[in-house]
Amino acid sequence: MAIKVHGSRVSTATMRVTAALTEKGLQFELAPVNMAEGHHKQQPFLSLNPFGQVPAFEDGDLVLFESRAINKYISEAYAGVGVPLLSKDPKAMATELVWMEVEAHKYDPIAAKLTFELCIKPFLKLTTDDAVVEEQEGALGKVLDVYEARLEKSPFLGGASFSLADLNHLPTLGYLMGTRAKAVFDSRPRVSAWCETILARPAWQAVFGLKSQAA
Repeated sequence: MAIKVHGSRVSTATMRVTAALTEKGLQFELAPVNMAEGHHKQQPFLSLNPFGQVPAFEDGDLVLFESRAINKYISEAYAGVGVPLLSKDPKAMATELVWMEVEAHKYDPIAAKLTFELCIKPFLKLTTDDAVVEEQEGALGKVLDVYEARLEKSPFLGGASFSLADLNHLPTLGYLMGTRAKAVFDSRPRVSAWCETILARPAWQAVFGLKSQAA
């Protein structure tokens, strides 16, 4: 049975999963979920993700939700195809996993708030809260100071090679690079170079280029 991703092309979490699948060169079906009409909060979607959030993921009889867990499954189950997204070496993988945790718990809560204020609100014709943006930009800067020091030691967060530690950042990075928040990244030379490198990956360009075809 084919891999199926239930979600929206504009959803950062959906893009996180489709980016991993695209890096792996895997064929998949993107089943649109109309979030504007609340279909993610209704059956049959709730049978796939009881929390009513996209994406949901099917690979044969396996059903998963939570984008980062899905990506780890993709990386392990399809380790032999496409771009390696997790190291086979336990110590190298441990470092990658640390930075995956950093993305999920240190970076993403801030980046998600900035994405909402600077990208989602304007799209919905809502007023951006400049005070929130300023506060979150300050918080982001502190996290990126740690990234700058890390990237002095290796070209990617997890080490010498691109991995999920980098890929999981791409959806919010893709949005924020078109906003005033780009300056927070650009003011740190190694972070700026890292952003440029990972955002230029063909798989990501293909995924982000489809967001205009939102369901």
